[in-house]
Amino acid sequence: MKKIGIGLFVLVLIAWMLKDTFKSSGIDQLKGGFTEIAKYRNENNTGPVQRIYAVTVKDTAQAELLKYGNAMPHTKYGNTKVYFFLNVQDTPKKLYPGKVNFEPQFNTLCFARYEKSAMGNVGLVKWPYR
Repeated sequence: MKKIGIGLFVLVLIAWMLKDTFKSSGIDQLKGGFTEIAKYRNENNTGPVQRIYAVTVKDTAQAELLKYGNAMPHTKYGNTKVYFFLNVQDTPKKLYPGKVNFEPQFNTLCFARYEKSAMGNVGLVKWPYR
């Protein structure tokens, strides 16, 4: 009888863990209507990894920009940047490594920039090019 109780407990525990796995929230469930337009990742797997994303947002008033940025991949000692643009505007289709990540003509269209540094520090700047 004791073995049946332990087996039942283990079975319930496994079912509970599977339920949580399949019901976990993803980027699609965040408020704001995010669409990834372009991305860049350098091929250097032995040093700092740079990840850069250009994303459009439908609803900037309710957009969960920080949550979106935190959900993006990040590598220890790497850098992740997400540039947010309005859904109705032109956005960069190609991104570049370094300090300037897209053509300067898009600077005024970028309404927010998320960055997670190599040491894990997170920052969100609204209108970074004004």
